[in-house]
Amino acid sequence: MEEILDDVVTSAELKRFEEEYHKQLARSEVTPQTQFEYAWCLVRSSYYGDIRKGILLLEDLFKNPQALDKRDYLYFLATGYARIKEYSKSLQFTKAILQIEPGNCQVQELERVVKERMTKEGLAGMAVAGGAVIAAAGIIGLIGMALSKK
Repeated sequence: MEEILDDVVTSAELKRFEEEYHKQLARSEVTPQTQFEYAWCLVRSSYYGDIRKGILLLEDLFKNPQALDKRDYLYFLATGYARIKEYSKSLQFTKAILQIEPGNCQVQELERVVKERMTKEGLAGMAVAGGAVIAAAGIIGLIGMALSKK
């Protein structure tokens, strides 16, 4: 399942859906399917800005009262937010889906991977912060020793 967060769209695939989206946009006739396909590609991009744009397109689709694929929009919103490391937002979307479909294995697995990454990156963040505190304490100690010798 981790591959969903690590899967990167090919530039050819992204270009193909981007061109179709912009053709329809120029005619002011973007279909929900085209917008979803383009957003889905953007969310799988390796560029933060693309992922952000994909999230915005998915949020726009989700707000449409006639939308039929809201579960898919929520799932890829959760995926997009996880890819840009906004894990709490990602979990909000997984929880929303699981309230309606508690047995959805795909979403349960995404939620597990997101929580795992939160823990892993949280621990790494704490280690970096701890190292900075130790380094700062060492510097303060050295300054204190230098001042006490004067």
